[in-house]
Amino acid sequence: QVQLVESGGGLVQPGGSLRLSCKMSGFTLEDYVLAWFRQAPGKEREGVSCLDSTETATYYADSVKGRFTISRDKAKNTVYLQMNSLKPEDTAVYYCAGTGDLVVAGTDPLMYQYDYWGQGTQVTVSS
Repeated sequence: QVQLVESGGGLVQPGGSLRLSCKMSGFTLEDYVLAWFRQAPGKEREGVSCLDSTETATYYADSVKGRFTISRDKAKNTVYLQMNSLKPEDTAVYYCAGTGDLVVAGTDPLMYQYDYWGQGTQVTVSS
């Protein structure tokens, strides 16, 4: 059974940093794409970033480009989202999601493309 468990959310001041983690278990696929989505109150869930298992294709939404970095620790079966220079508009619940379909690698993540989801972790950017 595939499980994705996020952690690392919290309250941070504008300009601060957080690192989110997504621990994967039961993921028997050798080839996969892991993505981060976020959903702010009253807004639709949007794709933030994604990374494929070969680490050759990444995607960042324009709103986070240059501030967020996605990475993977293969030995720990964990994908990270390093978030720097955080802004109040980054406040949202952040979700990681996975799929075995490499076609979506390097593209704007869309919800219907992902089969496996974590429970989400809250990120609040406020002074």
